[in-house]
Amino acid sequence: MSKTAIVLFNLGGPDSPDAVQPFLFNLFNDPAIIGVPNPMRWLLAKFISGRRAPVAREIYDNIGGRSPLLELTEAQAAALGSALETGGVAEVGVFIAMRYWHPMADETAKAVRAFGPDRVVLLPLYPQYSTTTTGSSVKDWRRAASAAGIAAPTSVVCCYPTQPSFIAAQAQSIVATLSDLPANGPKPRVLFSAHGLPKKVIAKGDPYQWQVEQTAAAVVEAMAVPDLDWVVCYQSRVGPLEWIGPSTEEEIERGGKDGVALVVVPIAFVSEHSETLVELDIEYRHLADEKGVPAYYRVPALGTREAFIDALADLVRAGIERDGTHSAKGGRICPATCGRCPLSE
Repeated sequence: MSKTAIVLFNLGGPDSPDAVQPFLFNLFNDPAIIGVPNPMRWLLAKFISGRRAPVAREIYDNIGGRSPLLELTEAQAAALGSALETGGVAEVGVFIAMRYWHPMADETAKAVRAFGPDRVVLLPLYPQYSTTTTGSSVKDWRRAASAAGIAAPTSVVCCYPTQPSFIAAQAQSIVATLSDLPANGPKPRVLFSAHGLPKKVIAKGDPYQWQVEQTAAAVVEAMAVPDLDWVVCYQSRVGPLEWIGPSTEEEIERGGKDGVALVVVPIAFVSEHSETLVELDIEYRHLADEKGVPAYYRVPALGTREAFIDALADLVRAGIERDGTHSAKGGRICPATCGRCPLSE
């Protein structure tokens, strides 16, 4: 019987207060994040992680001192495995490879090698492709897989920003939140909030921003809410570089000036973690109160919502039939301006 190993990529997060600084070091030591050669990158990563660790520990203190991301990803992996088995896919093993904290690629590659797959499907839990997320994870996996001696054919799902079941899951989740709003309340504005990137990354041809905007537009179309007020914005800015915008903070301030309720959607996050549970739920909610926003609501991350798991299962089934790197639609979906699309010729 054919055996397929599915490797889910995610960011990872510290599992204890003591893990915060090494997690940050791993993040900033990634050449996809800080693109300077060693030893300078190593020194910068040591300096930045040491400086940011106390603030980051305070952030994680709000959610029990640790990230819930691994447990939530494990739940998604279990749901995906069940969906594939129910759908008649041959023997599968679903594995998790976190980029910056355990289980990381080397650990997972050894487990995949022991599983002995006939095919490997790499599936990022980043719906929109970026060189800083999926690109970095795929590169690290290839290194680890080579070291572990994995020889099975491997397919890579690079992105699925408008995959129908993914879009349906997002639309269902937002509509459910909108239906809970007071009928006589102010008309809400939907903020599709995604993690930001420095402008220079996008200027080099990274397709992330374009794909985020495609996702938001597809979700709005699927929702079919007449005259919906919506905007794409970006959160989590750090450092002195100029980042893509508008920022979520700016949109919250505008919401206060306009006197509209805000419904915030984590459009590029499919699991809850510090950027949703702390930044969106605590910090931005406080900012909304300060700026006079009449009501502030946050749509949950997709997690194990059935339509999202169906999307992942569809992507795996297609991945089993394809070789190499492919989008949810098979070929390239990015415009020519996105020169760092992994499907560039």
